Amino acid sequence: MLLAIDIGNTNIVFGVYKNNDWLNHWRIQTDQLKTTDEYEVIFRSLLLAGKISSNEINDVILSSVVPSLVHPFTEMLSGLIPNSKIVTVNPEIYKILPIKIMNPYEIGSDLVANAVAAYQKFGNLTMIIDFGTALTFTTIGKNSQIIGVAIAPGLQTAVGALAGKTAQLPQIHLTPPPSVLGENTIQAIQAGVVFGFTGLVDSIIEQTQNELNEKLNVVATGGLSSVIAPLTKHIKNTDQMLTLDGLFHIHSFVSGT
Repeated sequence: MLLAIDIGNTNIVFGVYKNNDWLNHWRIQTDQLKTTDEYEVIFRSLLLAGKISSNEINDVILSSVVPSLVHPFTEMLSGLIPNSKIVTVNPEIYKILPIKIMNPYEIGSDLVANAVAAYQKFGNLTMIIDFGTALTFTTIGKNSQIIGVAIAPGLQTAVGALAGKTAQLPQIHLTPPPSVLGENTIQAIQAGVVFGFTGLVDSIIEQTQNELNEKLNVVATGGLSSVIAPLTKHIKNTDQMLTLDGLFHIHSFVSGT
């Protein structure tokens, strides 16, 4: 049984994999101020609620874009699952993956996990769009290599910046409004952000395809992918489990299973 953990800037996503399926998966808020003990209590409680015994977990794979949480989580896992082998996703293991990693010390381990999963499903000429704290576009070229990444602010990041800098604009739930012509403040923000980011996404896809002179498979992941993907011209695939699937595949390559 494998425990896969992806520590992001906003959320920590983790799941337990057994017999070719995810038994359960969870999403909790990232908090750099939480102690090792606090995270252990959360993990124990969620595993228990999911009827999963930590004693059955043999292996752990950990991906993190928050460096300050790597050590606390390693400590936490050694107490929670003392007999497990922990694999940390880092540039030292990229050489055994099926795709080549450009600038291995700069790219986030979550983007690598996404790319590995997408490559396993779609092969070369694939773009992965991750709607997270940042909105990222990772492109795999025709030679099984990550050839480039584009990064924009995430939708919630943009809304948070807008609300934080303006006294009268509220935090809102991001859903498509009835019209691009907002009839109140909430609809106005939804129109600007949802339809604006839809245009941004289509534009990046089209510019990338034009530059490569190739048609790309496009797959989207992340919480707000379900909001934006149906509005775009080019996103035909969404996969909320892409990052965890990628961690599973990486663990398989590292362990040789």
